[in-house]
Amino acid sequence: MSSSATTGGGGPRVDTVRVSTYVVPTDAPESDGTLEWERTTLVVVELAAGGVTGLGYTYADRATAAVVRDALAGEVKGEDAFAIPAANRRMLARVRNLGRPGIASMAISAVDNALWDLKSRLLNLPLALLLGSARPETPVYGSGGFTSYSTEELQRQLGGWAEQGMAFVKMKVGREPAEDPRRVRAAREAIGGTQLFVDANGAYSRKQALALARRFADLDVRWFEEPVSSDDLAGLRFLRDQAPAEMDVAAGEYGYDPFYFRRMLEAGAVDVLQADATRCGGVSGFVAAHALADAQGLPLSAHCAPALHLHLGCALVRVRHLEYFHDHQRIEEMLFDGTVRPRHGALAPDLTRPGLGLTLKRQDAQRFAVDDWRG
Repeated sequence: MSSSATTGGGGPRVDTVRVSTYVVPTDAPESDGTLEWERTTLVVVELAAGGVTGLGYTYADRATAAVVRDALAGEVKGEDAFAIPAANRRMLARVRNLGRPGIASMAISAVDNALWDLKSRLLNLPLALLLGSARPETPVYGSGGFTSYSTEELQRQLGGWAEQGMAFVKMKVGREPAEDPRRVRAAREAIGGTQLFVDANGAYSRKQALALARRFADLDVRWFEEPVSSDDLAGLRFLRDQAPAEMDVAAGEYGYDPFYFRRMLEAGAVDVLQADATRCGGVSGFVAAHALADAQGLPLSAHCAPALHLHLGCALVRVRHLEYFHDHQRIEEMLFDGTVRPRHGALAPDLTRPGLGLTLKRQDAQRFAVDDWRG
């Protein structure tokens, strides 16, 4: 590394910022308790420095790419690639009048993820080893079971994951509450003794969720995710206190900053905190969420984007498992080289590959491209 490439004796300067957006149709209509969709948007950020390129991404609207291009690129280009906390301070200041939660935080997440990948690659280290490895692999849970699926499709997907050795699988509920016990029973029949999780995406009222929690417990459901809106901290606390003792209440996937996670934890709203590095400020924000969970003695679970969270799951001791979300797993295998598949219910990173271990398959991704900007 030449001295002319560094700033103040630190890392090389970021000399190129590239942001590209891909809209990928789902393989079938998908829905949960509150939303329906037929496509997923992936925003990829690539940062080059010292002859090396780092990659980060988020699952968000294409407007997120505009925030990266118009607001954030100038805060990282020309700056020290190793000075990630400084880059985050600049990015947060830049979005002050845009509103930090939502799209702005997802844009920052994509850039932060790319900065960590870039730093790891410059040091020729896998991200898990750069952060400090806690375990060689991380358990995953198969996640799908959409409310748009027929009973046969539900059983085939969840039963297939159970047969592959996954210890946990998750299904969506909340679209038709009266039908949910029947659907959960069908899932239980398909998976045998595998642990069953349900996710309502905030579709139920408090008392409705409590009544269903008791019925789900009879089917050995161990995880009730967002039984009510994650904004209803009192409702989550009510359900955490009243639900069967063996059932964990989980939420946190819509956390965009550490203050959100702190409020949720201080309210005693969850048994397991969730965080998503494509939303909460990237690797930096996920590490902060982990520290908050650790201070409360609670586990953390990574939401979606399994290829992105793999190294974090191996580095952070409070991470209980990663969500092997059907839609994202499919997209990541299609568009990135370096993804890995679960073995015996866990993902293990390829430690011969630096950073996140991922490379964009640009030619394969091109048919889904809607935006591509380089600055």
